[in-house]
Amino acid sequence: MNDFSAEKILNSLIENLEVGVHIVDVDGKTRYYNNAMGKVEGICPDAVLGKKVNEYLKNVAESESSLMKVLISGKKIVDLIQHYGSGSKKEITTINTTVPVVSENKVIAAIEISKDMTQLKGLTESIYKLQNLYKKQKKRHYTFDDIYGKSPKMKKAIEKAKKASMSNSSVLLYAETGSGKEVFAQSIHYGGMRKDRPFVPINCAAIPATLLESMLFGTEKGGFTGAENKKGLFEEANHGTILLDEVNSMEPYLQSKLLRALQEGVIRRVGSNNNIDVDVRVIATINEQPEKLMEEGRLRKDFYYRLGVLRINIPPLRERKEDIPILVDELIKNYNRTLGKSIIGIDQEMLRKFLEYQWPGNIRELKNVIEAAINMADDHSVLSQDCFDYILGNNDSDITFMDVHNIVANVAGKINLDGFMTDIEEAIIQKILRENNNNITKTSRSLNISRQDLQYKIKKYGIDIEKKS
Repeated sequence: MNDFSAEKILNSLIENLEVGVHIVDVDGKTRYYNNAMGKVEGICPDAVLGKKVNEYLKNVAESESSLMKVLISGKKIVDLIQHYGSGSKKEITTINTTVPVVSENKVIAAIEISKDMTQLKGLTESIYKLQNLYKKQKKRHYTFDDIYGKSPKMKKAIEKAKKASMSNSSVLLYAETGSGKEVFAQSIHYGGMRKDRPFVPINCAAIPATLLESMLFGTEKGGFTGAENKKGLFEEANHGTILLDEVNSMEPYLQSKLLRALQEGVIRRVGSNNNIDVDVRVIATINEQPEKLMEEGRLRKDFYYRLGVLRINIPPLRERKEDIPILVDELIKNYNRTLGKSIIGIDQEMLRKFLEYQWPGNIRELKNVIEAAINMADDHSVLSQDCFDYILGNNDSDITFMDVHNIVANVAGKINLDGFMTDIEEAIIQKILRENNNNITKTSRSLNISRQDLQYKIKKYGIDIEKKS
């Protein structure tokens, strides 16, 4: 029992962490450097003990060291992205939090916790480049001619979008996932005064929050370790339009920075104090009710009001079922052309099922269903039940609708509607999580929501997602 000590327990804990831990004394000399930190930087821990950061990282000036900055200022630095060369690694990207250790009102040490973001940064940038390359090669863009619908709600949305295309004001598109928000956004841009200028889309939900700011605003050399002068998407979209898809997934602190860009027409690259004038029209999309997002603190009210100068609600497919026959005909024509088929149409029994189905995945789901059926169908035939592996009314995504219908049928007397809906949402999330073995990515796809939205709801309901063996 004599070996039991707080120091040994602490050392054991730190050594088994998956994040790097670096501790320096008041002189900036390394007193602790765990193995995880050595793996991040590609350096043997013994080689840095007793040394300052600039003594073992030759390309890092002492004034740029976040540890030295904290020792001098006494103020913590949270979630700082650093990009530098180190040890056996030519280039690494980390996200660091650095805090001072204070005793008797004096800073006596600094502790830095580092997480390796190198692979994530490279993967994110590669995906973004591939998306841009694909879109450039694809060349074709959507216009209002690609939006089909005769229902009153759809006509109203199209009419508002056409008027919006003649303006420079910011636009907020509200629609459920899969309802065609980007088709509307491109139609507004290419139908308006900026049609010959850049259209730059970015899916805010697909980019980690720690990297999104630098992608939007760019970086300034010297602003943080190893940073380069690099344009952000706002500069690339200058005089054109930027589409912020699923902007509701953006962190509130970044929403405030975007608000400034919208109000003043200026941005600052990460690490710079210089303003850059930009003339960019913003079209933003959200896939949840904005009022609900503001109530939950996920959407700043001032940001929403500035974005929603022109707000357009795109109706979900279940609210405009009279448009389904038109959409089906157009999709069959398009897939006949792209797949080299000659399908005549769809039989009336299947069309009736289409009209009864709730389409939780909206137009995106309809497109996938039609494409799959055309691949299975014989040429010069109509799409019948035999062509559909995707059985409407029996697929997993429809089970929740059947359950809800049964629940509603048994409701009697007074109920607390908000609590009732909350219980249903929580039950559905738990059910789909179990079916996907608590896999966040698969579950978010099954529910047609972003990973960020799903993680928020899991936290909100206190759902245990520890995987069972």
